Amino acid sequence: QLQASGGGLVQAGGSLRLACAASGRTFSNYAMGWFRQAPGKEREFVAGIKWSGSTTSYADSVKGRFTISRDNAENMVYLQMNGLKPEDTAIYYCAADKQTRRSQVTRATWAYNAWGQGTQVTVSS
Repeated sequence: QLQASGGGLVQAGGSLRLACAASGRTFSNYAMGWFRQAPGKEREFVAGIKWSGSTTSYADSVKGRFTISRDNAENMVYLQMNGLKPEDTAIYYCAADKQTRRSQVTRATWAYNAWGQGTQVTVSS
């Protein structure tokens, strides 16, 4: 199970830190991802981190502004979001890769089979 938290309302240019608590599987064996879905749009990849934490991947739209990290000892994954823009407004979901110890971080939604309940991020202009 995954439990996302940390969303809220923030002005453009502000920051938020999302957190995702994992339970029920050996967390350190799986890559983790953050996805988001805005109203009327498909769910999209935001950031991912390899099971070991050694590799990260970002959507071009957030590169340089967002940072994904994980703490395998605490079964947590984080998304630090700086320089937020109104177009970042969405429900943010954390998810776990369905494959253990994948060699690369995948951006494909279908590759993730465990999803948290989502946390709303709203950025006002």
